Amino acid sequence: MMRSMTAAAAALAMALALGACESRGGSALLGGVGGAAAGAGGYEYHLNRQKQRVEDDFKAGRINQSEYNIRMDQIARDSFLQ
Repeated sequence: MMRSMTAAAAALAMALALGACESRGGSALLGGVGGAAAGAGGYEYHLNRQKQRVEDDFKAGRINQSEYNIRMDQIARDSFLQ
């Protein structure tokens, strides 16, 4: 039941997206959504690099466990994907 509802929702979303491409407003909306998705992906990539930097600093002994926990917690709070 849930799978068919998901498929129906996806089909409806695709129909709306294709219909929206016929108008300037719809194209602008889709472009805005696409741009926002790309921006969010770039931000998550940046946070991933920050996380790697913190892990490298911890392994090299430049920061202690407490500082590591603080920084990783901050990165997790800044992330859209949790």
